[in-house]
Amino acid sequence: MISTLSTLVVGASGATGKHVVLQLLQQKQNVHAIVRSKQRLLDSLDEIAPKSSSEFSDYLEVTEASLLDLTDEDMKKAVNGCDAVVSCLGHNLTFKGIYTPPRRLVTDATKRLVGAIEANHADKGEQAKKDNKTKFILMGTVAVSNPAGGDDKRTFGENLLLSLLHHLLPPQHDNEDAAEFIFTKTGSPSLEWTVIRPTTLVDGMPSKYELFDKPQGSLFSGDGVATRANVAKKYG
Repeated sequence: MISTLSTLVVGASGATGKHVVLQLLQQKQNVHAIVRSKQRLLDSLDEIAPKSSSEFSDYLEVTEASLLDLTDEDMKKAVNGCDAVVSCLGHNLTFKGIYTPPRRLVTDATKRLVGAIEANHADKGEQAKKDNKTKFILMGTVAVSNPAGGDDKRTFGENLLLSLLHHLLPPQHDNEDAAEFIFTKTGSPSLEWTVIRPTTLVDGMPSKYELFDKPQGSLFSGDGVATRANVAKKYG
């Protein structure tokens, strides 16, 4: 696991985000979550581990807000002092969630969070050279290609499907753009980044798992399944 002391989590009340928050809290890390409903987040934590919201309340700070509605100054304050920023943002898989604004939620949030990290870094001047880089961890999907290359060659059928998803489903395009943007920050003096591309996500408890640097097998095989709790372990 990546060792951090203070982590900002966005998308914290989502299906995977709540597991990330809980596992960080169980490690006694300080967690700042930005969510639209604090009570929904607390309830979701208690659903996974009863009474966890009260047990770890000293380590959890919650800001109720729509992330993209924050001002640039608010965004800088949110990331200031954080060792890591974790984005579990995604689109609801409903007609409204897929085809209505914000259609670039993941990309726009990534750009603004990274911009805030870089702005804070610049404000520190010479002191920034002595500070550790902020870790930025972005959740993508197995359908997002590595912008640097290195993935195994896809079949004609897989490429056709990915092309259709890109043009017909805004969330796919959004996830691709976010990954391409964060890739441009390779070598940044202020942050180091990771994009996690899980396979089919299911509910379940943490268990042993394998981590690969590229998708394994065919998109159509249906063999790859990961529990959200295991994906969350990689964020910790």
